Amino acid sequence: MGNNEIAIEFLDHVAIRVRDINVSIAWYEKVLGLKKYQLPKWGDFPIFMLSGKAGIALFPANLKDAQLDFNSRNVKIDHFAFNVTNENFEKAKMKYTDLNLDFNIQDHHYFHSIYTKDPDGHTVELTTIVVDENNFYQ
Repeated sequence: MGNNEIAIEFLDHVAIRVRDINVSIAWYEKVLGLKKYQLPKWGDFPIFMLSGKAGIALFPANLKDAQLDFNSRNVKIDHFAFNVTNENFEKAKMKYTDLNLDFNIQDHHYFHSIYTKDPDGHTVELTTIVVDENNFYQ
């Protein structure tokens, strides 16, 4: 790496706009076990929902703006993913079933992923590596 090459440590957060902050807070706490951080110096927003140092930042949607087509494949954030262990991936399948969430599982050869939608239709992925991590990340 050259002198001015940037080394990224991890994905910090993804900011999403939501219809109802309290509904989203409750969903991310219940479904993914994220912890709420609402810090006085920031005012009302953003509200961070974190697991360790990674998570999402919730902002209120401006419902007067034009609505996005969630099915569009045009330029937009398509989804965001949290990495989990194989064990927690199996727990997620059971939890999503217990919560009666619609979800689907995909085999991406190196990774397995489970996808569901939050209350606003954002696609939330949990992904787990199924090959030797040392051979994959180089």
